[in-house]
Amino acid sequence: SNFLPLPLQHFEAVDKTVIEGHVIPNHVLFTAPTPNEKPYATVAFNNENMQVTIAFNTDHKKRKTIVKSNTVIGDEKHASGVVMAEVVKANIPVRNGVVHLIDRPLMVIDSTVQEFVESFKSSPSLSSLQDREDGPLYEFCKVLTNKVDSGFLRGLGEMKNFTLFAPSNEAWRNPAALAALNNATLLNEVIRLHIVDQRLPLEHIKSKSHSLHHQLFQVRSMSEPKNLYFNVMVTGSNHTLTVEGGGVNATVIQPDIAATNGIIHIIDRVLGIASHTVQEKLATDPSMSKSFHLGQTEFNGRLKDNNTRFTYFVPRDAAWHAAELRYPSTIKKLFMPKFKYHAHQILERHLVVANTAYTMLDIKRMTHNGPVVLHTVRDKLELQLQEKANGATNGTGYYLKWQNEEILVHRADVECTNGIIHVLDGVFLKDSDVRVTAGVSGMMYTTYSHLFVIVLAPWLSKWLLG
Repeated sequence: SNFLPLPLQHFEAVDKTVIEGHVIPNHVLFTAPTPNEKPYATVAFNNENMQVTIAFNTDHKKRKTIVKSNTVIGDEKHASGVVMAEVVKANIPVRNGVVHLIDRPLMVIDSTVQEFVESFKSSPSLSSLQDREDGPLYEFCKVLTNKVDSGFLRGLGEMKNFTLFAPSNEAWRNPAALAALNNATLLNEVIRLHIVDQRLPLEHIKSKSHSLHHQLFQVRSMSEPKNLYFNVMVTGSNHTLTVEGGGVNATVIQPDIAATNGIIHIIDRVLGIASHTVQEKLATDPSMSKSFHLGQTEFNGRLKDNNTRFTYFVPRDAAWHAAELRYPSTIKKLFMPKFKYHAHQILERHLVVANTAYTMLDIKRMTHNGPVVLHTVRDKLELQLQEKANGATNGTGYYLKWQNEEILVHRADVECTNGIIHVLDGVFLKDSDVRVTAGVSGMMYTTYSHLFVIVLAPWLSKWLLG
């Protein structure tokens, strides 16, 4: 299969390698039967110096096909990344294959992030991908053009070496995202949350995530001091990248779109616009499944209330595992149904109910001159917050000092509609909790023993006395 750009632009950038990157050998690929998103090696593919693939994406209802070149391994003249083009005339049969005419050259990276985003503006003078409301960033372009500070879009052309996580059209149709369009202050912060001041190609994120083992790879966004957290889920040979920002978890549906000054990843949700209650976030986040299980059902039920503001310090699953290594029998009992009351008491120490929910920045300000006391549902939390180097992530992290323990805040400021979750690497568990739980267990056993004697005593005396 061959792809010919029509009309041929950017002629100076088209060389032998670029032409080879438009040819798929050993396959005759018509648009209708070709699987979507399956990469095919081009002639410009060898295992050492250059690797270029092409994938189709056909919307059969709209009779529209997008092709994407992905320069997986490039060189000084041919940068790595994805270039998208629309097929304007498909399936032209020739003697030795099939030809598709496309609206721009593949492999050629010649636009800034700003120019790429603006290419989805509706214009009566355009008749290809740029004019279509179903272009992948049409809604995002509308938001940046009509709802955000006028200089912001221009800044995407002036910045150097950055990454934009651009929400898809469907992401902007979410009711929570639509509501945020009327709040200019919130929207400006939300958009900044989608930008990172460094290039983050997919392979770099995967490599970093793999090297950190039990920690999430995180980077600071342009919405200070909020971070983005990355997770790579592996199913067989498939790798799915998710990014969380401001409590919203999104999936990268199109990675590595290349621009001259950065990289664009298209994601399926708008970050930073909460649409879940604290209870719903716990129920859907796999890293907090143990805390959710421990709080079923009465404790978790409180967390649905949208008229209350919660600050919930939630031990992640790895934190409960670490606690189990320290107190094996106690933690095992806490997860038994008959010890639900005691489990809920421990969770209540992690939950603050107040007129406002506290971000890590709020707590940092409150502890500037010493520890702060937060009144939880159960008792008081005396906390000191420090921000210092985190060797696991090669960056800085928040640490809570409590009861002479230093607990890493694994993920801070997970925003919900009725509060904020801070995901912890530890549990606010006292030695007295362990003694109380053990004592209750013994007490229960003793009580049942006495009941056994009382019930059987008359029968025993009858038998003994004849």
